[in-house]
Amino acid sequence: MHRLIRGFVFAVIPAAVAMMAVAPRSAAATEPGTTLIGIYRVAAGKHTEFLKWQAARDAIDKQAGVPQAQWYAHTDGDSWDYLSVGPVLSDAQQKKVDEATRAKGMALGFKASLEFRQYISSHTDTYAIGPMTVTELSAMASGK
Repeated sequence: MHRLIRGFVFAVIPAAVAMMAVAPRSAAATEPGTTLIGIYRVAAGKHTEFLKWQAARDAIDKQAGVPQAQWYAHTDGDSWDYLSVGPVLSDAQQKKVDEATRAKGMALGFKASLEFRQYISSHTDTYAIGPMTVTELSAMASGK
């Protein structure tokens, strides 16, 4: 049981904190932002290559001036290796990223997807709204 609780703390709390850092909103905002959460299980022996591939993509985001994802490394508990929490880019932001990626001679689209898949055994992408307090979530659930 202790291991389950510790796994929850190490998996959920960092994700919640990261969502708050990536998608802050003012008290006047009425709609929560959307965040993209990725959970990665890396192929055996491919951790270093995966991290280098992702770091190159992260550098492109920085160069393009878009918000960078926050990354977490697994230490104990569930079976994931890395978790990322990042912004959902607008079309204009994605265009900047694509242009910077192309300028660096890096793969885009399906070719990039195939490159990515050589490093992982499985992954999930999940869209979430937030950050919010539980009071705000309760109000949304009540239709307020």
